[in-house]
Amino acid sequence: MAIMFIESQKEQEKSILTMSQASIQQSLSSVHPTDDLEHAVASMETAEDMFLEEEVENGEGTDLLNDAEASTMAEHSLLSEEAADVEDSLRVYLREMGRTPLLKGDEEIRLAQQIACGKCERERAEQQNETPDYIVMEQAKDAQRRLIEANLRLVVSIAKNYRGRGLTLLDLIQEGNSGLMLATEKFDYTKGYKFSTYATWWIRQAISRAIANQGRTIRLPVHLVETINRTMRVSARLFQELGREPSVEEIAQQMGTDADHVEHILKASQQPISLETPIGEDGDNALGDFVEDQIAPSPTEVTTHHQLKERIDEALRTLNDRERYLIQLRFGLLDGRSRTLAEVGQELRLSRERARQIESRALQKLRQSRNGFQLKDFLD
Repeated sequence: MAIMFIESQKEQEKSILTMSQASIQQSLSSVHPTDDLEHAVASMETAEDMFLEEEVENGEGTDLLNDAEASTMAEHSLLSEEAADVEDSLRVYLREMGRTPLLKGDEEIRLAQQIACGKCERERAEQQNETPDYIVMEQAKDAQRRLIEANLRLVVSIAKNYRGRGLTLLDLIQEGNSGLMLATEKFDYTKGYKFSTYATWWIRQAISRAIANQGRTIRLPVHLVETINRTMRVSARLFQELGREPSVEEIAQQMGTDADHVEHILKASQQPISLETPIGEDGDNALGDFVEDQIAPSPTEVTTHHQLKERIDEALRTLNDRERYLIQLRFGLLDGRSRTLAEVGQELRLSRERARQIESRALQKLRQSRNGFQLKDFLD
């Protein structure tokens, strides 16, 4: 039984490897080289998070992954870190990716030449309204596939540095692969630099754009996202140098800006939290249940207002109907709008002076009544 189980596991792993290779081949065989690399990593879509240990410094990352020793270390790190939580499909993909040999300089040039020939053949066929040469186009597609497969580990290494910004590692790798495919189409081998140097910029741009467009509940402008990333890098560097969290003023000094601008950037970088987030072990309560409403009155204010209204009604019962109505109009106890003596007199068909006299007498009664005396407790 154990032998049958092991053989079954091997067959399953072999089928996954075949699917991973076939997905890339299919995406390149059905479209010309400028199409998106949407299916190149289809075997990863159900996998969980995993990342490389090697750092690719910002602005560099040019030749690091062309070193065979660094590549081997990256592969071992990928397979060992958080291995217990990694889905089998992603682990298989990473293992297969590590087995793809790195390209030498002359191999890169040869593949780039074949891709360029495919572009020229396609342009020629379009101009002459002819069908492109099948052999040339197939060679170009195969060359692009090989160039992509040999640099997939570069995408993973770069994507690792963008974790925790709103997209999972798998999404970051997917976006980075799109940038890698675009780089294979635009690479000019006649310039003399290595392909990894050129592809790094396109991969980072694709990932940065994806984070800006998809990584936040509230979309931020791309230039603001770039400023936030720069601020985070400065803050991390200062933390390493100072051994503590840097102040806003220290970050602003390093960035050559003022503290208010840094404050604005740090506030914009905060991720919103849903008010429906469960709170507690059972999750019976939501975060919104504990957030105070700054507009609605507090329970204490509601109770106090209710008691005050009851005391006022009791005090007004000591007055006759005309006095009570005059006081209610004068102080807005009916509709919340207080009125002048002239308006009260017009309402009651009295002169302004007569209305003042009635008001004075009514207030005197209230001051002398027991209920009126109790109203003093609400003055504080």
